[in-house]
Amino acid sequence: MCVSGLCHAQNTTKTALPVILVLGDSLSAEYGLKRGTGWVALMEQRIKTEKIPASVVNASISGDTTSGGRSRLAALLKQHQPKLVIIELGGNDALRGLPLQSTADNLTAMVQMAKTQKAKVLLVGMQVPPNYGQQYTQDFSKTFQDVARTQKVALVPFFLKGIADVPDAAQWFQNDRIHPTEAAQPKMLENVWMAVKKGLQ
Repeated sequence: MCVSGLCHAQNTTKTALPVILVLGDSLSAEYGLKRGTGWVALMEQRIKTEKIPASVVNASISGDTTSGGRSRLAALLKQHQPKLVIIELGGNDALRGLPLQSTADNLTAMVQMAKTQKAKVLLVGMQVPPNYGQQYTQDFSKTFQDVARTQKVALVPFFLKGIADVPDAAQWFQNDRIHPTEAAQPKMLENVWMAVKKGLQ
């Protein structure tokens, strides 16, 4: 496994195993967590436990946007030749107030790049809090749905389902109220797990 795009050499030599490439932001880069406790690390452990023939490359970087992911993806695809690309980006676009059309364009470009390299794609959808305004909240969520539908790729509608949308949501977040706690990571994995397994078939 590699963290923040810094990969160990063995990842490039295990050519026999299909690669899952995770392209994400702080939610996938273990921000504020002990190393090895984030959902991507848990996914890698579960893959080994269930004896699924796959390896994981975590190319997530805290603070990354869809634009940043788009600029990095081509090199990552060439290096790792993944079977499945998990795109978990977009939250920082909203935090920075970037245009939704830009987010949609970047997500679409990344999906198309991955598909060109014969990789399957799992798009991980995000939502923003109601204080962003009802229209923006709806439009932001719809962006992921629209890209997944038009590009015909798998979608996890809301990555933080059961975490950010529950009455006691505060207990699942670090003090910044943005990043989930270690206790929330298994829930995050469960939200994507079935789609990941399907993507490896």
